[in-house]
Amino acid sequence: MSFGVSAATWAMIGVGTLAAGTIAANEQAKKSNALQKQAMDNAQTNANKQFAQQEQAYNKANAKSPDVAAIMSQQSNSARGGQSGTMLTGPAGIDPTSLSLSKSTLLGG
Repeated sequence: MSFGVSAATWAMIGVGTLAAGTIAANEQAKKSNALQKQAMDNAQTNANKQFAQQEQAYNKANAKSPDVAAIMSQQSNSARGGQSGTMLTGPAGIDPTSLSLSKSTLLGG
């Protein structure tokens, strides 16, 4: 009997070492992938914040303001008509001649 290490034993030791190395490499790859995903998520969050800030700056620079002069002119023109310048009629109602559409008959009559 030989107490030396046979070639088959050396082969089994090599396979075991290779398997352990592969498992360690897989674990390292998983950690690397997790770190890459975290970095990508952080980059996306920062990009979203930067986009929101740019959009707010653009909206602030291009803010719309009401045309106050046109609004005041329109209001003063409608006030010149008195009560007839609005949809309110008062106790006397509306003059029937002002509603005439060049017909002298009533609707449906």
